[in-house]
Amino acid sequence: MSNSAPDLGQEGGQRAVRLSESAGIATLTFTHPKAAFGPATWLETAQALGQLGQARVLIVRGERHFSVGLDVKATAPSIAAALSQPAATRHGAFKAVVDEMHAAIEGLAALPIPVIAAIDGWCIGAGLELAAACDIRLATHAARFSLPEVRLGIAADLGGLQRLPGIVGRGRAAHLALTAEPIDAATAERWGLVTELHADADALYARADALAAHLAALPPRALEGTKRTLNGGLPHAQSLAAAVDWNAEHMTAEGLASALN
Repeated sequence: MSNSAPDLGQEGGQRAVRLSESAGIATLTFTHPKAAFGPATWLETAQALGQLGQARVLIVRGERHFSVGLDVKATAPSIAAALSQPAATRHGAFKAVVDEMHAAIEGLAALPIPVIAAIDGWCIGAGLELAAACDIRLATHAARFSLPEVRLGIAADLGGLQRLPGIVGRGRAAHLALTAEPIDAATAERWGLVTELHADADALYARADALAAHLAALPPRALEGTKRTLNGGLPHAQSLAAAVDWNAEHMTAEGLASALN
């Protein structure tokens, strides 16, 4: 379970996420006043993913920083209650708390549409694990990335240890996870964690919108099949067969003719 530094405020009664949609492009914005992820973030994110409607691309961003990680103060009561249970029920109670976080991040990863993470400022712990579940990551030069869980005596358990080796390589993922040291945007780009850097937040969000518009204009079935093949985790031969099977099922002569014109 990902944690950020302590002393983060409660979510204060306001909505934790904001979902907007226009011209086939949806934007999910995290709105916690201190850019943290609290219990409402996970619940509202999972709900928002079920409300995407006809969206063909999703942009994920923060209102200020992308995310400084888990809102420790807001989350601590449920964790403490789980850990205080008798041994026979402790594991199940703790897993139930984390499963709420998994539902949001795994739901994001499972979307059939492309997901773009637009990262400005800090992307820490749970924020980095959520960003790793996106398909494309763009950032500003001011972005900073960290997986600090070991400093807090825990192992990251929201998918970062599973996804980051496939994004940056095992050695670099191990460096992030074992040292808990932050990396800057230039390092993140060099490692392949992000694919583009932009001067500031305005340039970042403009580029995310433009890239989303480009993706939204492409054949959605082709994008879905490409994403499924990339994320399938199958051995080489099986992955090749899966791509062929997808095309055989979804490709049409009319679509091919249209693409060639």
